[in-house]
Amino acid sequence: MTAAVASGRARRPSGRKIILACVAYAVAALFLLPYLEMVVAAARPSDELKDPTYLPSRFEWSNFVTLWSSGLGTNLGVSLRVAAGATLLVLLVALPAAYYTARHRFRGRTVFLLLVLVTQMFQPTAMLVGIYREFVALGLNNSIWGLTLVNAGFNLAFATWILNAYISSIPVELEEAATVDGTGRLGALLRITLPLAWPGVVTALIFTFIAAWNEFVVALILTSDPEKQPLTVVLDSYLGGYQIDWGHLFAASAVATVPVIILFALIERKVVGGLTAGSVK
Repeated sequence: MTAAVASGRARRPSGRKIILACVAYAVAALFLLPYLEMVVAAARPSDELKDPTYLPSRFEWSNFVTLWSSGLGTNLGVSLRVAAGATLLVLLVALPAAYYTARHRFRGRTVFLLLVLVTQMFQPTAMLVGIYREFVALGLNNSIWGLTLVNAGFNLAFATWILNAYISSIPVELEEAATVDGTGRLGALLRITLPLAWPGVVTALIFTFIAAWNEFVVALILTSDPEKQPLTVVLDSYLGGYQIDWGHLFAASAVATVPVIILFALIERKVVGGLTAGSVK
């Protein structure tokens, strides 16, 4: 009986844990409130948009229904293809580049990494005229492939630096031990280095996907066909010169946050798992 009581007391959370939990929930609620307000505004009747109340007298979900009849699903698919394609292309190029620069001390290595970093300092808008003329000459304007290449190029430098830092922090002795056991260079990379560098891969993946998902200026200039425009360009179409379609604007903005939330939900556990995977033989 005494042991059971002691066990029950031991399982009770301390006051410090309770305070930390309350603070964490308060911060989470603070970040979620704008998204909740966006959903409420999307379902608010048009005659109550200027009312100072937090909740409308009734909810109208017609804005979410009519979005799809206007072709928003096509634009959502374009954004997904561009963001996913740019992310995949960046990882395929940045991972070998980061691995080679982290494991080899070749002449000009520092200069190469600095040049990669310098490319991240250029603003897309400053290069917009040159990008547009080049893509017109190559026939890549008004195409999903063009947007994918542009977004991949904008985020390649950051992904290379992040992955280079993670791979450099992994002891090379782990790979050498794997090669002694008969594993080749590629096998050591896939079985040892890549699992340990998984948090860096996830960081590069999330950064690239969100940056490509939110990109607006280049997409606005390079695409003129409504069926080839990503979601960010469509959102701007709800802002008229004399009138703003607040209902559809908030509804489309709420829909635009769903893929990013799903991505975080799928990858969040992989970050913690990658911190310890690969080092245990």
